[in-house]
Amino acid sequence: MSIINVSIIFLIAIFAVNIDAGVGKTITMDPCLESMKTASLPDLPYAYDALEPAISEEIMQLHHQKHHQTYVTQYNKALGKLRSALADGDHSSVVKLQSLIKFNGGGHVNHAIFWKNLAPVHEGGGKPPHDPLSSAIDAHFGSLEGLIQKMNAEGAAVQGSGWVWFGLDKELKRLVVETTANQDPLVTKGSHLVPLIGIDVWEHAYYPQYKNARAEYLKNIWSVINWKYASDVYERNNRDQTEI
Repeated sequence: MSIINVSIIFLIAIFAVNIDAGVGKTITMDPCLESMKTASLPDLPYAYDALEPAISEEIMQLHHQKHHQTYVTQYNKALGKLRSALADGDHSSVVKLQSLIKFNGGGHVNHAIFWKNLAPVHEGGGKPPHDPLSSAIDAHFGSLEGLIQKMNAEGAAVQGSGWVWFGLDKELKRLVVETTANQDPLVTKGSHLVPLIGIDVWEHAYYPQYKNARAEYLKNIWSVINWKYASDVYERNNRDQTEI
């Protein structure tokens, strides 16, 4: 299942619920919700030890097999319960399930992007982006190093758990750095925001290797960032827009 499809499923599941709370009224289920497929854990495009020394094999296994799998499992369970609640006209359960779908669906969407944001050094990980993304970065952040410094500072400043994002604002036609709390995807800050790079700053992403040194993790992860993926997404979403 593609990231785009998962994103659509995630948003539909939250917002396509039509509730009429009047006495004697029923809840109607959006046809799209009825036909939605469950999510599945994607295979990694590299071996668990392929990102060492930046990210250890132990972390990659735990992060992918345990944490991401849990988001997938819990999302699918919540989606099934949502279908049942809608069919039963259970308004209270429909409302309660939305937070579970947002959290676990967001965790799945975010991690599906995260794995593609990374690449082993021998497969281009850490290699700087090419034009037109390279020139756009220079125009908005002064240099690639300026962008990295801003991302690291924003990521280190996230309180508790969350994500730091480098994205394209299709509405303003500019590159942006944003943070989101917990497992909120970048799209929760606006449907016009397209994630190019997302870095997980939950402790489970770095603690077994870096302990509480989040800043060190953020510094080292750039050596395995897949800028080719970011460039491809940027070009695809910027193709029909005015040059940034």
